[in-house]
Amino acid sequence: MRIEKLDEKTKKNLLEDLLKRSPSSYGAYEASIKEILDAVREKGDEAVFAYTRKFDQTEMDAEHLIVTENEIKDAYSKVGEEFVGIIRKALDNIRAYHEKQKQYSWFDSKPDGTILGQKVTPLRRVGVYVPGGKAAYPSSVLMNILPAKVAGVDEIIMVTPPGKDQTVTPTTLVAAHEAGADRIYKAGGAQAIAALAYGTESIPKVDKIVGPGNIYVALAKKAVYGHVSIDSIAGPSEILVLADETANPRYVAADLLSQAEHDELASAILVTTSMELARKVSEQTDLFLKELSRSEIIQKSLDNYGHILVAETLDDAIDAANEIASEHLEIMTADPFQVMTRIRNAGAIFIGEYSSEPLGDYFAGPNHVLPTNGTAKFFSPLSVDDFIKKSSIISYSESALEKIHTDIEKFAEAEHLTAHANSIRVRFEGEL
Repeated sequence: MRIEKLDEKTKKNLLEDLLKRSPSSYGAYEASIKEILDAVREKGDEAVFAYTRKFDQTEMDAEHLIVTENEIKDAYSKVGEEFVGIIRKALDNIRAYHEKQKQYSWFDSKPDGTILGQKVTPLRRVGVYVPGGKAAYPSSVLMNILPAKVAGVDEIIMVTPPGKDQTVTPTTLVAAHEAGADRIYKAGGAQAIAALAYGTESIPKVDKIVGPGNIYVALAKKAVYGHVSIDSIAGPSEILVLADETANPRYVAADLLSQAEHDELASAILVTTSMELARKVSEQTDLFLKELSRSEIIQKSLDNYGHILVAETLDDAIDAANEIASEHLEIMTADPFQVMTRIRNAGAIFIGEYSSEPLGDYFAGPNHVLPTNGTAKFFSPLSVDDFIKKSSIISYSESALEKIHTDIEKFAEAEHLTAHANSIRVRFEGEL
């Protein structure tokens, strides 16, 4: 990995490079996305089946579109009891963590006849997109479905691309069934997003779409926002390790590569105060590359978006971490909890040398659907909050309103909204 001195110039160049990976930068795809969305909106199932034939090389019809109970049973037999047990352990941790995020309705009643409050209501129907193709991610299935279940969503619809034999990856099916998906459809790509957003003869319209996908899926979600809600526009994976001279270079290198293996656009960054650590980590990455199965992808990722930045001080390193606002941030310093208190921007923060990023991907409990491309400055991880909506509650008695009605009328008149003022005034027309 290349080693650079951290200064304003290198930080600026790095931030510009990272932003190029954003799905919002791929305008060339938008015309073809629009064509798919329009076709599904107009032709429903017919268009979904046509695009499934084109992109997934498999025939699909209404009879085989939905996953059956027999297919789920068959998936369990293929996955085996040991891995099912692991899924259930992870599921318990994820559910327990998200249970702590639940919000409840509240009402504040005052003696003067005023009642104010907030009504929390789960979304009625949510769509979860799960990628298929070369890789299966049952962990993402759990992370997207469980917060919705905890929130109390009435119906969870999952879509995922079928294989050429019309089947779905067994681990994906088992994870979906364990997490509580109500219906699973064999549809992927932008056409599946369109089906969820607009509804077809077979796939019902949802209120919100969550879940990761390729550039077509990301841009399709962006395009349908407004017809439905979405979680976010997910970009390539990223990790930043903030370390000093006390860090174990072998651990640091292994953790950087754990994200670089996702794809060639993934970023892996070390910000450290130690030139010695920087050199050792660079050496360790070279050694690991000789052993790891996805070394070709990792190497391209490191060539494009891999950086080791050496800072003059820990303050400078922390400032850089906050400016980069990485999806995953690991802190390996002499006092990692003290450093953590100074972090403003990160999707998930991993503290100490035994809190490796994959712990969060699979097992610890916090959600691994995280803001990318610097959006951790203003976005949060996927949570129970994403699957609820809030309604304000306002109730005034006559006597409570009487005390303040002239103030409201004057406020409305100051804005030249006489009908607003009249709406209050008519209730007290008999006053002298």
